Amino acid sequence: MSYIGTVIGRMKWGFLPVRRIVDEDENGNFIVPDEDKLSLDSETNSEKNSINEETRDVESSLEYRDEKNRKWYNFFNEYEYRVTSKVKQRRKWYKWFHDDDTPEERRVIMKIDLLLTFYSLMAYWVKYLDQTNLTNAYVGGLRESINMQGNDFVNTQVMFSVGNIVFQIPFMYILYALPMNYVLPMLDLCWSILTISLYRVENVATLKVLRFFIGSFESCAYIAYHALFASWFKGSTAEITRRAGFYYLGQYLGILTSGLLSGAIMRTMGGIGGLEPWQWIFIMDGIISVIVGILGFYMIPGTPQDCYSPFLSDDDIRIARRRMIKDQKNYKPRENAVKHFFNLDIWKSIFSSWHIYVLSLWNIFCWNNSNGSSGSYALWLKSLTKSDGVTPRFSPGQLQDYTALTPALGLLWLILTCSFADLFNTRWGAILFSQVFNVLGNLILAVWDVPEKAKWFAFCLQYFGWAMAPVLYSWQGDICRKDIRERQVVLVTMNILAQQSTAWIAVLVWPTVEAPRFIKGFSFTAASGVALSIWTLVVLWFYKREERQNARENGIILYNSDVDSEIQPQEVSEFVDEKK
Repeated sequence: MSYIGTVIGRMKWGFLPVRRIVDEDENGNFIVPDEDKLSLDSETNSEKNSINEETRDVESSLEYRDEKNRKWYNFFNEYEYRVTSKVKQRRKWYKWFHDDDTPEERRVIMKIDLLLTFYSLMAYWVKYLDQTNLTNAYVGGLRESINMQGNDFVNTQVMFSVGNIVFQIPFMYILYALPMNYVLPMLDLCWSILTISLYRVENVATLKVLRFFIGSFESCAYIAYHALFASWFKGSTAEITRRAGFYYLGQYLGILTSGLLSGAIMRTMGGIGGLEPWQWIFIMDGIISVIVGILGFYMIPGTPQDCYSPFLSDDDIRIARRRMIKDQKNYKPRENAVKHFFNLDIWKSIFSSWHIYVLSLWNIFCWNNSNGSSGSYALWLKSLTKSDGVTPRFSPGQLQDYTALTPALGLLWLILTCSFADLFNTRWGAILFSQVFNVLGNLILAVWDVPEKAKWFAFCLQYFGWAMAPVLYSWQGDICRKDIRERQVVLVTMNILAQQSTAWIAVLVWPTVEAPRFIKGFSFTAASGVALSIWTLVVLWFYKREERQNARENGIILYNSDVDSEIQPQEVSEFVDEKK
């Protein structure tokens, strides 16, 4: 009861999370506490202190690296200049925590995982539950009920994308300035209510308007959680990649459960309350989303500098802040934050850097390299007939069940891709690995005149396209880690540019009237997968170049033993002399 009382006591009126004031002066500026200010348990204090000292010694030690005779293939060693050899060696792909994490740090990480990581999965699950229910409703009777014709289906999807794109623009600032534990749940509740309202649509125009506003309220969800991951987890030890991968499971779970739930509704709820099954699909999805939205007010912790979680102690917040400082991450200024965000010098540095241009084009290829959102698989299933060539092969409900097959396999493809990045310490390699299968599947579908078994095989590979997205977005957070303003601006910009490309490209290459053979769509998707693979190597080149320039900050002293020691920096000369 004492813990529950403490949690309640940290909230206003016992139920409203408020910003936690930890080590701040009267102006809100942070006061860095001494290490001995952390209130540790007296019985384990000495043990924890010894672990802390050992960790600090390792992290403060510098690695001197001779660049003489460096092999050409070291270009593909992604972390060559990002972390020291010792840190890289202690990173184990099969361990959730890094070996350098102290017991108190692991306790904090576990708390954040239970709050942010687990909730992000639920939030992304309901986002895609609500986003993909249109496809299941369309093939389950919506089309006939409101007389959808021609390209009405793809145009309705585009309206969702337009709303999503337009309303991401203000989130460049909102992500930076406002508490996400209030913003995200409120938006979740808004789109959930609109999702429920879809059951009353009577014409295509109303459907498009509601989908536009649903897309608007969902606009920041995806990028916001990536921003939160970058605020709590380290990029140098692959913490972000693992959490992003776990978060991304929610997308495939949302598509999967949308199909299964829609199938169950089609079989059992037709006529209940005088409503058709497709209407119940929207109602049930919306109710689930409302529940998850309410939980968000308490589970989203904010950031270490602006923490709203009643479940974290003051010491937890201090430890989280120290970890992010060690990972070279800054935070927004405590005074005149708005002025700092709109400072002209900051924007000049953003637009004069390679980050915003190279990463934006990279993300455009990412967003266009999957046929999963086109509805092509469901429309192909709907076109299949029995041996008489007339009777649909799949009955209502059974059709929706089969749509769950590809996202279920997508869960496996996602785990494989993220595990590849962890196992081999290569984010670029994981991206290329996923695109081999993605391009193969789309090429088979582009050919189309192949045995039906080959089409089943190709569609089963469709979610390999986006299996690399957690790797890409976590890498972006690592690249832009040093300035929170740049990190948020680049994140939102690359997302807007990528998503707007899908809005107009979808009309060109995925017209509903061409279903189920989208030769332009499958061909373009395969080409995007190839382009993504090539551009990933371009990103790697820029990344390696920048990290080499900043190697000293990463704990690595570079030198060339062929160069006369007298023209080397003093610390390098001393090290070389000691070796002799």
